Amino acid sequence: MSAYPKSLLSIVASVGAVAVFLVLASLFMVSQPPGPTFGRFFYGINHSENFDSMSLVNGIRVNPPSDLNITKDMAKSNLSPGKGDESLGSSDPDVKTFADPTLQTQHPVSENTYKKSMSGQNVNLSLASFHNTNVSNPEDVVDQPREKFGASIEGKVDGVSLSANKTVKVPQLSKEVSSSVSLVQDISKTHSSHSDCDLYHGQWIYDPTGPLYSNSCPVLTQMQNCQGNGRPDKEYENWRWKPEQCDLPRFDPEKFLELMRGKTLAFIGDSVARNQMESLLCILWQVEVPKNRGNRRMHRYYFRSTSTMIVRIWSSWLVHKTSEPFDFAPAGLDKVFLDAPDEAFMEFVPQFDVIVLSSGHWFAKKSAYILDNKILGGQLWWPDKSRPKKINNVKAFGISVETILTSLGTHPNYTGLAIVRSFSPDHYVGGAWDTGGSCTGKVKPSTELVENGFTNIMHKKQVDGFNLAMKKKTNKSKMRLMDITEAFSYRHDGHPGPYRSPEPPEKTKPGKKSRPQDCLHWCMPGPVDTWNELMLEVIIREYEGTAGLS
Repeated sequence: MSAYPKSLLSIVASVGAVAVFLVLASLFMVSQPPGPTFGRFFYGINHSENFDSMSLVNGIRVNPPSDLNITKDMAKSNLSPGKGDESLGSSDPDVKTFADPTLQTQHPVSENTYKKSMSGQNVNLSLASFHNTNVSNPEDVVDQPREKFGASIEGKVDGVSLSANKTVKVPQLSKEVSSSVSLVQDISKTHSSHSDCDLYHGQWIYDPTGPLYSNSCPVLTQMQNCQGNGRPDKEYENWRWKPEQCDLPRFDPEKFLELMRGKTLAFIGDSVARNQMESLLCILWQVEVPKNRGNRRMHRYYFRSTSTMIVRIWSSWLVHKTSEPFDFAPAGLDKVFLDAPDEAFMEFVPQFDVIVLSSGHWFAKKSAYILDNKILGGQLWWPDKSRPKKINNVKAFGISVETILTSLGTHPNYTGLAIVRSFSPDHYVGGAWDTGGSCTGKVKPSTELVENGFTNIMHKKQVDGFNLAMKKKTNKSKMRLMDITEAFSYRHDGHPGPYRSPEPPEKTKPGKKSRPQDCLHWCMPGPVDTWNELMLEVIIREYEGTAGLS
């Protein structure tokens, strides 16, 4: 009986030691999970091992995964394209489809989209009403460069020659490879070094860190998924823009969401606007999966953590247009009212905190131009040679820019920030889009600036329209020109080219009988991601002010 107390005492001591060990081990695992399995358990992360194994420097991805596998639960949710409110299908009997000759895809078109506005009916909708709105619009039409519509770029417009490209050597924009150590130090910054630094003159430097996301992003349009479509090279993903006098930080998605807490950012314009919006969503997707609350007229993605909304609205010209007959212009021909903003989005302007505008390439499309309720010009259309044609497509573009920006700058209820992304250059060589024009074989940024006469004059007219509108501004809104045109003239390597579909690339070899290439839009991931880094810097400067920058 004397041995009993000793045995009991030793058992109690053993149990106590085990308990202390388990408590300490649990605390250690909570503070620093030893592996991806524990990480998913404690932090609720449910991504692939590739995503979990990436290394971070100050919260910024340094070694991006080669692939980002979306979980089965996410794939089944209504966040994927074509699901829920974002479905591209339609039961609307007024919706027809048409074939885009360049992309050989079909898009819904509603013949009655603009009839209400032309008949004088006023439409008063709110953002909330869009959740169940069944209004179709050709938002997914992919616009094409001027050659698509047969425009001849010859002669002069406003004294600027459009007949040939001109190669200009610019040494400060030549290729430069930076060391990975110094680059990581640069990209860890949260904003540029100087609030007044010129962001738009600099050079492209090689960045071994890699892109901000992978091509597995669920909102990425297949036509811009160059790696998914078989493009063999990837170096085009690894070039970063370096302004001459400061550093453009790597995009910080958490900083962006915090900066945009409770705010709405809207991309308004053509398919190049969609290109940029999808890039932004793919970047933000790395930290939070948004809720899809949009439909085919207005795409809306809601980030619950900060109540941030990302919106996209399709608008080909940013001004009013109709296909109804007008004067001597027949039905079916697009009539572009250069002095009237597009009512498709103007009614929602007061609800947007930041607006990013994109336009220009649709002014190469066959259309009639109306100003002061008179037909004064047209593109690829002018039936009565006895009538003087006063407005061509270049001049029409400049007028439209002034119109839309003046409408924003004088709107009594708009106090937000309007960012005008400048004209996006294309890089067709050896022909037009349908005559063998190509950007095949371009794997690095050009070290020479090949000036394009049409791009130059369109950019000039856009800047002129911006400056004229600034002089007319009467409200408290802000307008900024995000001038990407020259910098991106070097990025002939950043387009899908023949890799705009999963079909074999031999079907898109240069030649008149080949399937047209896409040398206008941008691969994703790719150079277009830089637009969002520039956009974030513009927003930081406006929202945080000079005091917020070092």
